[in-house]
Amino acid sequence: MKTGIVLEGGALRTIFSSGVCDALVEAGLLPDYVVGVSAGIAYGVSYVSRQPRRNLEILTRYANDKRYMGKRNLFKPSNRCYFGLKFAYEDIPNRLVPFDYDTFAAFPGEVEAVVTNLETGEAEYLPVPRRDAQFQVLQATCAMPLLFPIYHLGGILCLDGGTADSIPYGRAVRKGCGRVVVVLTRERSYRRAPERGQALVDLRYRRYPSFCAAMRSRAERYNACRAELFRLEKEGKLLLFAPKSTQGFSRTERDVDKIKALWQDGYDQGRARAEEVRAFWGQ
Repeated sequence: MKTGIVLEGGALRTIFSSGVCDALVEAGLLPDYVVGVSAGIAYGVSYVSRQPRRNLEILTRYANDKRYMGKRNLFKPSNRCYFGLKFAYEDIPNRLVPFDYDTFAAFPGEVEAVVTNLETGEAEYLPVPRRDAQFQVLQATCAMPLLFPIYHLGGILCLDGGTADSIPYGRAVRKGCGRVVVVLTRERSYRRAPERGQALVDLRYRRYPSFCAAMRSRAERYNACRAELFRLEKEGKLLLFAPKSTQGFSRTERDVDKIKALWQDGYDQGRARAEEVRAFWGQ
């Protein structure tokens, strides 16, 4: 029976997931299938490349670097994004905090990223290329509405996968995974509220009514998905990790102590439950 891991997005809150994955990879635990949304998979590739603490190093070094993120990046004609795309997706992995492309390429399983098709409002599940020095698929899955440009991949106009499928557990099941670990980036008590910027979304993406409708229904679908995951967890059908608290932690957090603490929460949980995961995955 195939094993899988599902990584929710959440921008810098995803450093919690990195802590969990760092503990798992140190214990020699990798599944057959990895799927993630937004920063979940953008950070998750370092799990597949067996580079624990790599994401922690990136954020502690660059969270306060304007080249990495900041409003002025939005006004650069070559960028048009809150994050510095070339710096984050080229300079860092190819030069500053090198990504291990060889180990990533050698991973025998599948790695997929979720994007939202603007024209249909539906999720698309794209293989993450093993050697892409610009990480175009990872850029697209991270493309938060209003803060990123629209991406054109394989004839698809797309943005952040979280709009259509924030926690792609169902995709893992459809890929044949019977033993799935899900890593959330919000505490168990969290409930998503309706999109506060919906009016702006409707204006900016008025040419894509299906996408606007998906944004409008996102909170309801997200909360229902989490409720279903908690039910399946109680029935022993999946394992689930969630941070103790993300209160006061921004998705564009700059406080390095907060970043380290959220990573530590994930790492401690991963270490404490590594043997549980090993037994569940049959490894």
